[in-house]
Amino acid sequence: MKLVLAQLNPTIGDFHGNVRRLLAVYEEAVAWGADLVVAPELYLTGYPPRDLLHDRGFLAANRAALSRLAAATNRTALVVGFVDESASRPGRGLANAAALLQHGRVVAVRHKTLLPTYDVFDEDRYFDPAPDNPPVPFLGKQIGLTICEDIWNDEDFWPERRYRANPPAALAAAGAQFLINISASPWWLGKTRTRFAMLRSLARKLRLPVIFCNQVGGNDELIFDGHSLVFDPEGHLIAEGRLFAEDVLRVDLDRPEPRSFTEPAEESMVWDALVLGTRDYFRKCGFQKAVLGLSGGIDSALTACIAAAALGPENVHGVSLPSRYSSPGSLADARELAVRLGIRYDVLPIEPVFETCRQQLAPLFRNLPEDVTEENLQARIRGLLLMALSNKFGSLLLTTGNKSELAVGYCTLYGDMNGGLAVISDVPKTMVYRLARWVNREREIIPAACLTKPPSAELRPNQTDQDTLPPYEVLDAILEAAVVQGRTFEEIVRDGHDADTVRRVLHMIHRSEYKRRQAPPGLKVTTKAFGIGRRMPVAHRYDPLTVTAAPESAGAPAHPDPTGIDRSSH
Repeated sequence: MKLVLAQLNPTIGDFHGNVRRLLAVYEEAVAWGADLVVAPELYLTGYPPRDLLHDRGFLAANRAALSRLAAATNRTALVVGFVDESASRPGRGLANAAALLQHGRVVAVRHKTLLPTYDVFDEDRYFDPAPDNPPVPFLGKQIGLTICEDIWNDEDFWPERRYRANPPAALAAAGAQFLINISASPWWLGKTRTRFAMLRSLARKLRLPVIFCNQVGGNDELIFDGHSLVFDPEGHLIAEGRLFAEDVLRVDLDRPEPRSFTEPAEESMVWDALVLGTRDYFRKCGFQKAVLGLSGGIDSALTACIAAAALGPENVHGVSLPSRYSSPGSLADARELAVRLGIRYDVLPIEPVFETCRQQLAPLFRNLPEDVTEENLQARIRGLLLMALSNKFGSLLLTTGNKSELAVGYCTLYGDMNGGLAVISDVPKTMVYRLARWVNREREIIPAACLTKPPSAELRPNQTDQDTLPPYEVLDAILEAAVVQGRTFEEIVRDGHDADTVRRVLHMIHRSEYKRRQAPPGLKVTTKAFGIGRRMPVAHRYDPLTVTAAPESAGAPAHPDPTGIDRSSH
């Protein structure tokens, strides 16, 4: 059997464009003599459509798109993901579905069995699970059709499972002769090797070919890596799609050619993910140009590099906004970076505006010492001016804060948090340094001083980040334990971390939720990002450090602390 896997990049709600792109691949497959073309999960709508699924016009357009695709098919069949109606009652009324199209009609439809409702997924909000999923007859064989999560629950691979059912095993027991899985499986660091090992294990266990076709591209915070895979019944890899790019795989199951798999370096994958996510966010939102503040620090330097790679240097505008506390070295580094990238660069001093604000506030601030208020005022002036440039020239403002800063609130609302996309908000500071060195692997693009000088917000004399924060190696290790792994204070301290440092970091994380709630969307590249996959209340009194206290005294208000950390890092 000759297969074509259409690893494509759909845009949510662009039914005409999605159909047009798939039909182009289909026509090429027909010319090659393919028996079957496979497209990703919910390809017609784009994934994830979220509450557009409550829009009846959206659902009707999805069905019309399916009809247009079906009408265009001939002997070569096509499997594609769409939104179907569900007959389950009581229920949601919708199903995440795969359709087999051939000879101008819909030959078969199968619904997704396992509906993920964790981290970034909320499919149970919209869909009903399949009551059954028998194999589909095709060319004298039996196809096992599964959709994404359906293959992520094998008891022989996962020590802990989320569901009782194992759809691939059930299909194999029912006579399926090969498994097809259409997916919209978002990427994060570590998933490439996990997914590969899981699919290989499944093929070996069931002694069946496993065909995995994944969506590629960025949709809001999520980045889909593609990397479609085909394994033979012995678990040998026989086809592999590109990472972070569209691809069309031609596979002859009757003439398999085993190949080796080598996972790229982590820095390479994170870089490619961020470039793809940035490019698609701009393209799919209708923006062409970006503007960002260039402080001369490593975060804004890395963000500028990503933007230039994603959009082209001619579409990136870097602006330095120095104050009385900005060092000459920082301005020189920002200028040198812009020259090396070939982006537009301007200097817009904030000192006149800052002094005007100080004078305006002087009557109300009389006899009060300067403190974090004046520091944040500088960040907010920068945010104001950058947003003015964004409005005037129709460019999208990029925020440049990293995950470590966002975690502990080392950022300023309505200041350096202003913007439409937070490119590196899920990149810990230690990974920022790794990526910067990776960018410079062949030639120096990011000035060396950005990697060696102590990081500083430059909002007061002789300031460094470590005046307020632990060393980033320590901070990121605690954040990984607390935020990603969900470990307790006691467990983190037992790992060897200083108790007072852990207590202080957990307190900062806990008290900064109100800031993160107001942050722009950030591209997800780790297993647990701040955003849609981490849903914490703002108004609450739970404090993990005082959880054993009496109910009437437990916790501290989680509302903004006017004396807490609220500083810009750019």
